[in-house]
Amino acid sequence: MKLVLCVPNFSEGRSQDIINAIRAEIEKVPNTKVIYCKADSDHNRLDLAFVAPIKEAKEAAFRATRKAAGLIDMDKHKGEHPRMGATDVIPFVPMGNTTMEECVEAARGLGKRIGEELKIPVYLYEEAATRPDRKNLADVRRGEYEGLKEEVGKNPDRKPDFGPEKLGKAGATAVGARMPLIAFNVNLGTSDLTVAKKIARAVRHSSGGLRYVKAMGFELKERGIVQVSMNLTNYKKTPIFRVFELVRREAKRYGIPVIGSEIVGVVPMDALVSCADFYLQLEKFKKDQILENKLWGEKNEGS
Repeated sequence: MKLVLCVPNFSEGRSQDIINAIRAEIEKVPNTKVIYCKADSDHNRLDLAFVAPIKEAKEAAFRATRKAAGLIDMDKHKGEHPRMGATDVIPFVPMGNTTMEECVEAARGLGKRIGEELKIPVYLYEEAATRPDRKNLADVRRGEYEGLKEEVGKNPDRKPDFGPEKLGKAGATAVGARMPLIAFNVNLGTSDLTVAKKIARAVRHSSGGLRYVKAMGFELKERGIVQVSMNLTNYKKTPIFRVFELVRREAKRYGIPVIGSEIVGVVPMDALVSCADFYLQLEKFKKDQILENKLWGEKNEGS
């Protein structure tokens, strides 16, 4: 069975009724399993992950997009996280023997259907992108909902891959295919947003920081603190512990403590094992020492 991980993000993190309605649309599709669902009120964003065969994943993502379009008004949306649509992003991630090419095909097929049936502008990104300047999601989402609404239809560079050249209240959606990404946030013991933005600039690759790191500074108003919010696009080449140590070192320069960190969504086990290996300074440690790896390995050998 060709399985994919689909990780759609929606511009709603405060209304439990809307969150439940979107999740229910996904769970109605057979052979679809929601493995993560978390809403953030500060970001006003829902991060959801589900696993399904490719055909069912496309159907579930379409239904959720349709539901979100009917419930979320982007003209009224406010939140810390960059966004351009009710359903902001829909990435497909290959699992098992599923190939990236199959995920690209799924992304493009879903994007075409959303554009044609729901009349929502769709931009293809990452491996599904049809233009090199759209591989990076940040470039696609530049200006967010308000900026894109002004430009689309006027600027040829902002023409969507599918759908109308105008934004309705559902905004626009980015659909793509990518490898596993880790959403990793570090919370700082200060309310000074300027510090978070300076640290984010020092950490992210585009400003001369670590490769495979995208970072922004956010204010968590309800907690009275700020956060360095990051996406790690290749955790094997830029591991979590390296990112965390750099953020902590930069924060120390400003006399600011790190008071916690969080992983949003699902994370590969290897990414956490590498952190344990680093901080415990394990000697001659091998991954087959992990109990679950031994159990799964023996099960697979006997099947």
